[in-house]
Amino acid sequence: MKVAHLWLTDFRCYREVDLTLGEGLTVLEGANAQGKTSLLEAVTWAGTTRSFRGVPDSALVRDGAELAVLRLEVTSGERTQLLEAEIRATGRNRVLVNHHALARARELLGFLRVTVFAPDDLELVKGSPSGRRDYLDDLLVSMAPRYEAARGDYEKVLRQRNALLRAPGPVDLPTLDVFDLQLVAAGAELVRGRLQLIDRLEPQIRLAYHDLASATPELETRYEAEWAGGDLDLSNVADVGGILEAAVVAARPRELERRTTLVGPHRDEWRLRLRGLEARTHASQGEQRTYALALRLAGHHTSREVVGEDPVLLLDDVFSELDGDRAEALVRHLPAGQTLLTTAGVVPDGIEPERRLRVVEGRLEEVGT
Repeated sequence: MKVAHLWLTDFRCYREVDLTLGEGLTVLEGANAQGKTSLLEAVTWAGTTRSFRGVPDSALVRDGAELAVLRLEVTSGERTQLLEAEIRATGRNRVLVNHHALARARELLGFLRVTVFAPDDLELVKGSPSGRRDYLDDLLVSMAPRYEAARGDYEKVLRQRNALLRAPGPVDLPTLDVFDLQLVAAGAELVRGRLQLIDRLEPQIRLAYHDLASATPELETRYEAEWAGGDLDLSNVADVGGILEAAVVAARPRELERRTTLVGPHRDEWRLRLRGLEARTHASQGEQRTYALALRLAGHHTSREVVGEDPVLLLDDVFSELDGDRAEALVRHLPAGQTLLTTAGVVPDGIEPERRLRVVEGRLEEVGT
């Protein structure tokens, strides 16, 4: 899977971009705040329908413009497809694939798969559980877009259920019963997907950590669900729905008292451990960063195993956060396939770009390699 051509109009700081990309490594270099990351952001939007920086779509529209236009040509084997998107500052976006309008944004999922490495990835390890849940769910959706429906259904019923519980006066119990059934159905589907994904990921995480650190520490992950009595693993997959349903029934008195949903995958934790201790609190920052890189590499390789082709690799100024040994190790173990790399400094040794571009105030200039 490769991005053959990228066109932008009024996207972030860019008035116009017309960029042909090769099959290998393209380096985007330049000072900070010139627009390097925005190019990666545009490619990521085509694969995920959102910015990897966590900003709303309105932030992607250049100041003074009403909409940003993103066009992107993707090749996979002998097949070529065209994405055209109008991203609006206000109102609903318009997306076409091969000149056919999509009714919903989720229909775009699977059009392009990307793996993004960013300096903020350290938060995957040292941050809150929500970041690790998002990592699992985003990767799950990228490989099997049907899980986006389960995630969307779960988030919707969770909002509705909480609104019902928090409404003034007595809670409408028959309506709560309906929401309970929907919560269990969508939640169980999501948890089953997470457990199956973790089973695939763990060997890849260990391998990637070893490659990056030249060491094989005791490394494990644990999926914890309070509603299931603690740890939850692949052996529980068949029973997830029944366990979650029983937990919802048992929690109702407490939920009616506290007026919020206390049970479900929105409260689960995926614990990352190193030498038997939680990496979030006991690993050094170097170990945490290695763990985070291992998660991204493991996700990339797992996606390739499941889907059968490499996602496009996007490296956003990652090497600036690494010491020499880890930077050298990452260079040695970068996956094959199309890669876009941004840097505000020197291109790391061992990187052999097919093309180098300098980004200056939203303009692209060719640099001799």
